[in-house]
Amino acid sequence: MSSSPQIDLTGRRALVSGGASGIGEETANLLNDLGASVVLADMNADALPAAAKRTGALGTVDGDVASSAAVDRMVADAAAILGGIDLLFNSAGIGDDLVPVHEQSPERWLRVVDVNLKGTYLMCRAAGKLMVEAKRGAIVNVSSIVGLDAFPGRSAYGVAKAGVGHLTKTLACEWGNMGIRVNAIAPAYTRTPMVQSLLDRKIFDPTLIENRTPLARFALTEEMAKAACFLLSDWASYITGVVLPVDGGWSAYGAAGDVVKIRTGEGTSAN
Repeated sequence: MSSSPQIDLTGRRALVSGGASGIGEETANLLNDLGASVVLADMNADALPAAAKRTGALGTVDGDVASSAAVDRMVADAAAILGGIDLLFNSAGIGDDLVPVHEQSPERWLRVVDVNLKGTYLMCRAAGKLMVEAKRGAIVNVSSIVGLDAFPGRSAYGVAKAGVGHLTKTLACEWGNMGIRVNAIAPAYTRTPMVQSLLDRKIFDPTLIENRTPLARFALTEEMAKAACFLLSDWASYITGVVLPVDGGWSAYGAAGDVVKIRTGEGTSAN
């Protein structure tokens, strides 16, 4: 059996939403390094030119992923720049506030769901039409550990990211026989501008996160990018419908208390 010594995306045409910062920008940069041609999409039009320069992107498109008209335009413009779309990485998203449902604004709840879930659906739908026609393609969406289990106070983000996981599996089953793979990554807390804004507003204590994580630290954006590029590449040619936790062991840990106490021998054992 022959195999390539490294991931090679030469000739692939990639659209990255949320590409002006964070995981999206890091993934776009790695896609470019691996040989792909990249277009960045983001709602922050002012940030796109600098991000394109940093990542080596061929072009940019701006718009709100929660708008069907904007998404159709962005995908069409990106396809025109690239000559088609082979790869899609959906990382556009916004965070929520740590509040219980009975204190939450319905308008804010819906906006979080619209951007994170509806936006992923619309991007998959628009780019998927091109992939179905071409009978090939790979998509990686961004779910979250918040979408895998309950996080009190984060109902909007959790519902949206759980929906992204379900959408990923559905599309993988609908499009698999057309040569299109659809997967997702489920990041843990990652050092992105969105997470930094939560830290700045003291929405959560970073020490609690580190103590709860078996690898005892926040993730880096490049670690998310590597997982995403693997799933987009031919190295994952028989992987579809997967929601891959990239979480430092967060979803594996099920004991009571912090992992740090178990590591230091302070934890209690269960019978």
